[in-house]
Amino acid sequence: MLKVLMLLPLAVATAACATVTRGTTEAFVVETVPAGAKVTTSLGLSCDPTPCAIPKVKRESEFTATITKEGYKTSKHNITHQMSGGGGAGMAGNVILGGGIGALVDANNGSTQELVPNPLKVTLEPLEEKGSSRSQVEDAVEAANEGPTS
Repeated sequence: MLKVLMLLPLAVATAACATVTRGTTEAFVVETVPAGAKVTTSLGLSCDPTPCAIPKVKRESEFTATITKEGYKTSKHNITHQMSGGGGAGMAGNVILGGGIGALVDANNGSTQELVPNPLKVTLEPLEEKGSSRSQVEDAVEAANEGPTS
């Protein structure tokens, strides 16, 4: 009985292992080629210029990241979450140490999750320049080949 009482503080201290070791938020990182783009999210958060990080995003968030840069097409990306290796280890710590309360806390506050993809790596696609679309170029070549008409 004495051993049980001595281990009780340890079990209580390690309850919610993932919450203690990982926290419920993480930085969301965006890298673009070329660099210098602006990132906005459907959560109302933003950062610029890329590469950049948005700190303290809840690990269980689901949102859209929109990337813009002058001269390039706007790109949108869905960000979601999944069970992370570290979160699973924290949950296992709860089970092994008998932290049923900790397991419930970790399962409900998102600390076992991670944002995916993170980092978000995007290669931006240049906009087509005005007057240089393929059909206009083909029309110009065809007109030049016909020459003047008499």
